[in-house]
Amino acid sequence: MQEEKVYIRLKKKIEVDKQHLITLNDIAFITGNIDYLKELKTLKIYQITEKDQNVSVIDGFHLLDTLVETYPFLSVELLGSNQVIVEIKKNDKKANIFLILLIWLLLCIGSAMAIMNFHYDVSMEEVHQGLYFLLTGEQQNKPLWIQIPYSIGLGLGMILFFNHIFKKRFNEEPSPLEVEMFNYQQDLDHYLIYHENVLNKRNDS
Repeated sequence: MQEEKVYIRLKKKIEVDKQHLITLNDIAFITGNIDYLKELKTLKIYQITEKDQNVSVIDGFHLLDTLVETYPFLSVELLGSNQVIVEIKKNDKKANIFLILLIWLLLCIGSAMAIMNFHYDVSMEEVHQGLYFLLTGEQQNKPLWIQIPYSIGLGLGMILFFNHIFKKRFNEEPSPLEVEMFNYQQDLDHYLIYHENVLNKRNDS
């Protein structure tokens, strides 16, 4: 008799509504040689409660424990990640246009101050004056034909560096900011896996 076996690969992250009853199909990709695969996919795994707040983590061991209890003779092989991060949807709120404008203004002022302080520290004005003198042999306090192209090039360089202009991307290569955000998200996910694990919560209770 052929052994009944299923292969399960957990999804890395899912998003659900409040009070959602999570089934196996919600959190994993499943395949196997059993006739009741559709029934297995509807297996209840975890009930979201108010205690979960914004995020919860379902551990692979918790999943295996549920499967063994429900299907004791089923052979299960867990592939890939051992945890699923469950993000619980919040109530949608309208964006505050005044708050957005305030943040935008602060970011613009902060960026401008950072650029100006950098140019002051490296004496960029004197560098432009010296460059103008080398090219023309004349002294000029405000060499605009060097400063204006430099300012335009500075803005274009930042656009190319971040690989974005509004929602437009120049190529598929991620920008340094996207890489840093990805690394930050990875660290955040690892933190959540450790502190918000359903299995840990069950053991602590």
